[in-house]
Amino acid sequence: MADRQGFDTLIPDLRLRINGQAFPLDARADLVSVSVLEDVNAAGMFTFTLLCWDGVEMRVKWIDDDLFKEGNSVEIDIGYRDKVEALFKGEITGLEPDFPNELPPTLTVRGYDRRHRLMGRRKTRTFLNMRDSDIADQIAADWSLRPDIGDTRVTLDYVLQHNQTDFEFLQERAQRIGYEMVVTDTILRFRQRPNEGSTAVTLRREIELLDFNARLTTIGQIEEVFVQGWNPKNKEEVVARAGTGDEQQMGGSASGPATARRAFSGTKGTTVDMPILSQTEADQLAKGWFGEMALRYVEGHGVCIGRPDLRAGILVKIEGLGRRFSGSYYVTSTEHSYRPNVGYRTTFTVRRNAT
Repeated sequence: MADRQGFDTLIPDLRLRINGQAFPLDARADLVSVSVLEDVNAAGMFTFTLLCWDGVEMRVKWIDDDLFKEGNSVEIDIGYRDKVEALFKGEITGLEPDFPNELPPTLTVRGYDRRHRLMGRRKTRTFLNMRDSDIADQIAADWSLRPDIGDTRVTLDYVLQHNQTDFEFLQERAQRIGYEMVVTDTILRFRQRPNEGSTAVTLRREIELLDFNARLTTIGQIEEVFVQGWNPKNKEEVVARAGTGDEQQMGGSASGPATARRAFSGTKGTTVDMPILSQTEADQLAKGWFGEMALRYVEGHGVCIGRPDLRAGILVKIEGLGRRFSGSYYVTSTEHSYRPNVGYRTTFTVRRNAT
């Protein structure tokens, strides 16, 4: 077996800070587990669980401590001896005490990244003559978030946010054009999904990668899509097309749409369930929809040794799975879990549009 270069995997290390202060040693002694969940389609979440019973004074502890007050900031760094990386920054949103029969009580502290702030009240408003990237920039400013926005290029005459939270609205705007919306600390990122380019992490079977399963299916894969709309100014139909070759193939010899065309010729789809006012908007929607569909060709789930650099929204390279299933994958979610008596593991889900 090859070495796990750069990691002393026998000595995991975890560092917690609350409101910028190091986690107290007596709280660290009661720590049962820590988990950090990241997902490109949901707010990032953390939990940590502590024993909350004082066996000397025979009373509960930690539950009423201001250390775990709602709104307190939490920073989690994780890794190994001499190699610890910042993993998560969020805010405490809830407490979950548990008093089981014949077992010591525990307290689970739960919180989210700043995307949870965008999940509050619902709004109805309009945006005129703006790009989706302009809209994302404005919403970032509304919540005092620093924008890291990829230019979406297409100017839209009229966009309606109808009875939606800012989170729901931005997520919808992103998904319709093949973008993703994530928040890292105080930065809101609105960017194209990285389906191509260099991989950030490499996982090798039976070295870093401990367990992996994948599912390839042509169900839902089609060779061509059409988007149809109506331009009220010119009083004419708007039609856009995207097909095999527009999906930014992630390596391999054939994409999902190309395989569907070869095996089941004549697979096409049309969408008319959204207002479309211009040809450029229709073209963008067709390519975004087609890319999202193609990315569901292969889906996988894996477990590896704890990797703080394995994050949702990056490309990972997986080796040792044979010709068709080895290669680049887009990471859709990760869960970093640490238990003092078990160690550090990372579970993840991935997608790929070709084999």
